[in-house]
Amino acid sequence: MANSTLKNITGTILLAGAGKMGGAMLTGWLAGGLNPRRVAVIDPHISPEISALAVKGVALNPDVTTGTVETLVVAVKPQYFREAGAKLKPFVSDKTAVVSIMAGTTIASLQDVCGGAVVRAMPNTPAAIGRGITVAVAANNVSAQQRAVADALLRATGSVEWIDDESLMDAVTAVSGSGPAYVFLLAEELARAGVEAGLPEALATRLARETVAGSGELLHQSELPSSALRQNVTSPGGTTAAALGVLMGEPGLRDLMIRAIAAATQRSKELAK
Repeated sequence: MANSTLKNITGTILLAGAGKMGGAMLTGWLAGGLNPRRVAVIDPHISPEISALAVKGVALNPDVTTGTVETLVVAVKPQYFREAGAKLKPFVSDKTAVVSIMAGTTIASLQDVCGGAVVRAMPNTPAAIGRGITVAVAANNVSAQQRAVADALLRATGSVEWIDDESLMDAVTAVSGSGPAYVFLLAEELARAGVEAGLPEALATRLARETVAGSGELLHQSELPSSALRQNVTSPGGTTAAALGVLMGEPGLRDLMIRAIAAATQRSKELAK
């Protein structure tokens, strides 16, 4: 779906890192109407899929070392940021928006290494199919126009939520950034439990995958809260109620999830730099 803000971008977008997440963003930008000639990609390991975009006008590893850009999107692995950031700094001026999707990398660190007007964002892996959710927080020097461009770039892979308190990003990372892994684990363990109940493994796997995927789509399309959707499946004294008696008992899924999110949040704080 075309995005009017993407179509109207006139400055250069420099994407540093075109791996799974960076590549998904780039694909979303072009699908949303961004002029490919506005995009340059820096990555030492360009995939065949990204290489194919060169024919559309995307510049791949351009032979330049200086020259400021309007927006720098940093999608490198956090552990490589210090090294990569020093090479990116020559492209950044006070008027450059720096949009980071690196987990655990603070606004202060980004300003120290790259400079510019920083937007820190936390996407998740469903961005690869345009169904991600990203949470973003902007530094005080980010202009309304820079925020609008950052929003359009992030929204190309799904929904975007903005917050004002950067300290919430640790919990955001724990809930939505890491969250897809929890859902995949649910599908994994649901299938395993089906096998324990006597189902053939292949059938149990298909049932679990389609149940989780279909339920997620129902949750996406429905205006009802998740609690109401759960109750709609649950007949008093029925099979679902019997299972939920275990999952919602003491200790149950609620306590386990609280502990899991707390652990992920704490680890995010430890990794922050």
